[in-house]
Amino acid sequence: MPSQRRAAPAFRLTGIQGALLTGLLLECLIFSLSSPVFFTATNLFEILRFSVELGLLSAALTPVLITGGIDLSVGSTIGLVSVIFGLVSHDLHCSISVSVAIGLFVGVVCGALNGILIARFRLPSLIVTLGTFSLYRGIAEGLTHAARSFTGYPSSFLFLGQGYVVGVIPVQIFVFCLVVLLYALLLHRSVIGRAIYAIGFNADGARYAGLPVDRCIFLVYLLCGVTSGVAAIIYVSHLGLAKSDLGTGFELQAITAVVLGGTSVMGGRGSIFGTLLGLFFLTVLQNGMHLMGMPSEMTGDITGILLLTVVTVD
Repeated sequence: MPSQRRAAPAFRLTGIQGALLTGLLLECLIFSLSSPVFFTATNLFEILRFSVELGLLSAALTPVLITGGIDLSVGSTIGLVSVIFGLVSHDLHCSISVSVAIGLFVGVVCGALNGILIARFRLPSLIVTLGTFSLYRGIAEGLTHAARSFTGYPSSFLFLGQGYVVGVIPVQIFVFCLVVLLYALLLHRSVIGRAIYAIGFNADGARYAGLPVDRCIFLVYLLCGVTSGVAAIIYVSHLGLAKSDLGTGFELQAITAVVLGGTSVMGGRGSIFGTLLGLFFLTVLQNGMHLMGMPSEMTGDITGILLLTVVTVD
């Protein structure tokens, strides 16, 4: 029965995850032999730094996919939150803290709209988030005429995305680790996490078992919107600018990382640990091929082949 299903262990390797971990180790070996720069503390921390925004989205999408849903609007949410943050801080002359709060509130609204349409009205998540994917990006482009960007942020704000602790550790990694920890606790150490797995395994059975299916589905989309808002603020701080096309394509990369990590596209199976494996497999691949001077298109080709292979095996 769904009510008896337990949340998946956070660190138990499945066959796909074991193969992915082996591939990740082989990547590190090959790139360290090919480039003396790869296996240095500075480069490894840079890999982590460039994984943060995509990693936040990947963590947020993991429970969404486990429920059997999908959220294609996370990249567009980043663009909309970025634009709202820029408009509030520049045009309304609000403080950074107020601008951040309003930006995060927009992320909450974006996630809540997806959650209401999917959980309350039982609309297909693919269609809903495909619609909000266009809606959120369209609003961002309409507010800026797809041309305006916002720069000139204070150094105290830029420190979040560009600063380092003890000269080596990027500041945003601490935010990333905190968010990942919270998602791991939610999925693998909570009653809500057990309900999420049960819903993905058999939503109708979960309802008959008395689980709050609609509330859990609403929650995962709400959290996805909030996390996308956090990713947007960090991304603006990282780049030092806000514009409407930020986050373009992030949704597909994040879904790829989640699926590569062993989360089933049919729902009911997945873990934060697997998502992290998928995330670092992609970012290490991109970093290593860049250091080797190889065409960036090859990264997409390799990723596509791996994704098709994983889905076929699954």
